[in-house]
Amino acid sequence: MAQQDSQPERLGVPSDQPQDETGAQAETDTRAPLITIMHASVGSGHRAAANAVAQAIERMRGAEGIPENVRVEVIDVLDFGRIKFDGNKTAAAFTGATRPIYDICWRYTLTGRLLWGGGTGWSRVMFPAFNAYIENKRPIAVIATHITAANVAVGARMITGIDYPLVCIPTDYETEGWWPHKETDLFCVATEFMAETLRPRHVEDSRIAITGIPIRGGFDDELDIDACRERFGLPKDKRIVLVMAGASLPQPYVRFRAAIEETLPYLRSFEQMHFVFLPGRDKDYAQKLNRIFTGMKLENVSVLDYVEDMASLMRSSDLAILKSGGLAVTECLCARLPMILLGKSYGQEKSNTAMLTGFGASMHATTSRELILTLRHLHDNPMALQALLINAEPLRKPHAAEDIVRDTMRLVNGPRRTRERHFAEFYWGDKPAHIR
Repeated sequence: MAQQDSQPERLGVPSDQPQDETGAQAETDTRAPLITIMHASVGSGHRAAANAVAQAIERMRGAEGIPENVRVEVIDVLDFGRIKFDGNKTAAAFTGATRPIYDICWRYTLTGRLLWGGGTGWSRVMFPAFNAYIENKRPIAVIATHITAANVAVGARMITGIDYPLVCIPTDYETEGWWPHKETDLFCVATEFMAETLRPRHVEDSRIAITGIPIRGGFDDELDIDACRERFGLPKDKRIVLVMAGASLPQPYVRFRAAIEETLPYLRSFEQMHFVFLPGRDKDYAQKLNRIFTGMKLENVSVLDYVEDMASLMRSSDLAILKSGGLAVTECLCARLPMILLGKSYGQEKSNTAMLTGFGASMHATTSRELILTLRHLHDNPMALQALLINAEPLRKPHAAEDIVRDTMRLVNGPRRTRERHFAEFYWGDKPAHIR
């Protein structure tokens, strides 16, 4: 084995560098320090948050303590599993009649006095490939946007003995019970409410940062609203309402779309509004909408194919109708786009809805009838939209990704915590701050 580089061990410089034809070590980018960002392909939000952090590292390269030659890898933890399964299909199994089961698992498991700390058990059995990844790549930090990724990273650290800080980013507005509480070096959360959930779980304030949820860039750039609307073919003299009905996981949107379609006969009555339907990559649904609108001869509607520049479209609009997914509502907050959350919420979406409506930052309609009444109120009282914006301002954190990167580098360059190795760790916490 080649001699280790003289750089500090915490920089994760591998000791087994590739060699050239003469047997000397070849200088390649694999010598550079690596930051690994992990998500799980369950929906699109966890991946989007991971990519947002990766993009922030690229923007900040060479500053804020980030090495100029740092490498970034965004990986899906499910790709390393001994048993391969489709995360989207698994998540889709908890829709429809099974949604209350998901609600129980998400909101009521390990959220009271009995808590989960972390361990090696799952990593040793299910994710040996990721342990090998850590031994080979030796990252200087691991950032996780999903609980599975976080727990696998904890196990790999214990099993391999390769030390690195673990930064956990919940991508919703509550902290699920299965995060590895004791083994996480830093929780980057969206609100003080979430921090107050972590404190009774014996997570010290030094391991909590209220950063917001990371989103892609473009939400603070200068924008000509009229030019943007012209680019998307939208009227400049109407209030633009985005109907966000597309996602990589279509099953949870079945009820949402059904409720929206029940409102279609009433849309022509909202004369000062223009409704923009966003089916995402679902071309069949887009064609269905176009046939319906043509048959109904609706003039105040548009259907846009997949939109790359969502930041500009959202910032040039006046209202959004959507499900309460963590990344979607965060982008609306950062775009200063008022929201109507549509449909019953379960699991993390219930927490998101409760937080946003509790702040007065959004309105909530569970049925198509409620949606029509809410739209009528906002149509006739446009100042209500401004009130939603004012209430949402404390939650707006468009630079969360950059703040997370800064906090990560502070851990990389700081002292390490004392680590313990265990197969599984449950522990007793204090009285929960928020009774569910």
